[in-house]
Amino acid sequence: MKVAILAGGLGSRLQEETTVRPKPMVEIGGKPMLWHIMNIYAWHGFREFVIALGYKGEVIKEYFLNFYALNNDLTVNLSTGKLAVHDGRQPDWRVHLVETGQNTMTGGRIKRLGPWLGDGTFMATYGDGLADVPVEDVLGFHRAHGKLATVTAVRPPARFGGLQIESRQVVKFAEKPQTGEGWINGGFFVFEPGALDYIDGDATSLELEPLERLVAAGQLMAYEHRGFWQPMDTLREKNLLEDLWRTGKAPWKVWP
Repeated sequence: MKVAILAGGLGSRLQEETTVRPKPMVEIGGKPMLWHIMNIYAWHGFREFVIALGYKGEVIKEYFLNFYALNNDLTVNLSTGKLAVHDGRQPDWRVHLVETGQNTMTGGRIKRLGPWLGDGTFMATYGDGLADVPVEDVLGFHRAHGKLATVTAVRPPARFGGLQIESRQVVKFAEKPQTGEGWINGGFFVFEPGALDYIDGDATSLELEPLERLVAAGQLMAYEHRGFWQPMDTLREKNLLEDLWRTGKAPWKVWP
């Protein structure tokens, strides 16, 4: 089964990082966000990826073109220029890099990937969010309900620490808990090919008309994920993810 990853947006709210690279290539722990997302899926057995490129897509292409050499030991003969790459332990992934336009919206990018995704069920996610989502369970839930689409619903992380107060005394402090109020779109979708018919074209945002039409048709189900989920929309959120990785407390790191 193929996994589509949306990696073509401008990342305008993270301009400190995205002036020179697309947001999915912003690094957490010395590895691109894209690498972290792909590892989540690969750990659950999904290792074929179709990446929708747009803004600075050449940076992503260069990363994967050089991935094998940069992640293995090398011997370089400086007198002849010959290069020997010594095999190491590398992921057995197959990666399709597809140009989907500089200004194409999220729905349009998914639509453009259609010929690459084939005639079967496929997964899709954004290139800027991390979670400990059990994607195998999401797929099982999707297959059980038989509808065209599944979205993973998550609790949004709170912006500030939470206080529990009794008689004006603070009795508990929770550092940036989940809000516990409402559900939002956390990505980590599963789609049937028929869901692409609900997307008009390049100017269509996945989050608007397509999902609304699927709802109206009774074809969108929600897998409720109560665990960790964190987007990377701002520098503060990037630093939060970096701190979790650095301290060995990254909940999304499900692989060894």
